[in-house]
Amino acid sequence: MANILKINFRRQRRLTSVLGLLLDGGRLEGVVLRRTNGTLQRLQSFSVALSLDPLTEAPELVGREIRNHLDAAGVRERRCVVGLPLKWLLTVSTEVPPLAETDVASFLQLEAERGFPSDMATLRVAGSRCPLSAGKQHAMQVAVPNSHLAGLEKVLQSAKLKPVSFAVGPAALQPPAAETSNGVLALLIGESQVGLQITRGGGVVGLRTLEGAMETEGARRVLQTGFVARETRISLGQLPPELRDAVRRIRIFGPSDLAQQLADEMELRFEPMGLQVEVVKAYAVNEFGVQLPPEAPVSPAFSLAARLLTGQPPAFEFLPPKPTAWQQIVTKYSSGRLQSVGAVAAGIVLIIVGLFAFQQWQLMRLQSQWSAMSAKVKDLDGLQQQILQYRPWFDDSFTGLSILRQLTLSFPEEGVVSARTVEIHDGNVVTCTGVARDNTALLRTLNQLRTAQGVSDLKVDQIRGKTPMQFSFAFHWGNGGGNEN
Repeated sequence: MANILKINFRRQRRLTSVLGLLLDGGRLEGVVLRRTNGTLQRLQSFSVALSLDPLTEAPELVGREIRNHLDAAGVRERRCVVGLPLKWLLTVSTEVPPLAETDVASFLQLEAERGFPSDMATLRVAGSRCPLSAGKQHAMQVAVPNSHLAGLEKVLQSAKLKPVSFAVGPAALQPPAAETSNGVLALLIGESQVGLQITRGGGVVGLRTLEGAMETEGARRVLQTGFVARETRISLGQLPPELRDAVRRIRIFGPSDLAQQLADEMELRFEPMGLQVEVVKAYAVNEFGVQLPPEAPVSPAFSLAARLLTGQPPAFEFLPPKPTAWQQIVTKYSSGRLQSVGAVAAGIVLIIVGLFAFQQWQLMRLQSQWSAMSAKVKDLDGLQQQILQYRPWFDDSFTGLSILRQLTLSFPEEGVVSARTVEIHDGNVVTCTGVARDNTALLRTLNQLRTAQGVSDLKVDQIRGKTPMQFSFAFHWGNGGGNEN
């Protein structure tokens, strides 16, 4: 019965519009995109500061604040994809030895239980792998506490939003599956920190947050470029030599002024090492495989929404699975006594289905037999119609003989009453004339005939003379007119 839970009764519908959101420290960025005929349209965009923390404040209050910002920006879209704060992420990197694919999952499970500081039951884990030499693999497992995700879902529900994906912002800006992401170190300048991601061979091999990279001096944010460069060098040094040597480019995302400051610092530190540094100011023409709106902003929120609308799955998905209504019913009634009742009900349903299947089989068999004989039956029907059309003209029920027989039985054997003529009209009207010795003999004959079966409406038409006396009578024969043509 547990296997029923694996059945997906819902048919996934492709989205045509979505709201992309990014939670970055105390800031919320968003953009609403719509896909129409191979073109992405930007409907609304906003960037606001949140006064309440989604993790520590009441979800209803945080959701109401977000709803107010959405209403102010004119956002009516309910479905959203959310970029999680990088500080929520926990990571574990592992070198996977040559193993059968069926054993890799168990190996990673053991490494996750040993590497993460929390019980695995309290975490939502996603992973990414890339190949190494000698049949080995590098695996990165990224986890988010379930409590964080549950709190965020309550916040979004209070904001009247329906999440369709929980993903990671840097992975949307620099997707690991893209060929252009091979050997790339991406830096994302955020509100209060810098995100770092390293991709190689179709997987993420490094992902961390550089806390303390941003400082505030009055109303101005100051980026600690030297700190970022130093932490970047440390992150590269922690990689295996095979992965470290494969990194050839550094791509910087973020506000143009801060990104250029960081690029200048990174060029001084890393260009002598053979690494190329660039500031990403615009998307590539074929970034998403569709036409982009003019001057599309390079941001995690935009990338998250665009990749979802173009059918590109996120590198890390943390949205908890939602059981269907059927799965909830099965889960609710799948234990103890109710499980037995459910099994009996399922057995009855199977029996009924089997009976209907047997009936259908019988109908198909009879239909097959009829198909085999239908041509012969049609020929026989044609012959029968011809026989009926050309049958004899006479009545095969022998009406005349039956009438004469009845008259013979009604007349006395002594000969005191005799018939001269018998006429039969239309098969059932009989007229008889004859001679009787006296009135008594005639009345006895008429009474005998009147009580005979098949005789009705007997009437005496004429009586002449006394001894002998002539008579004429008529009656209707009830069995006349059988099959006359």
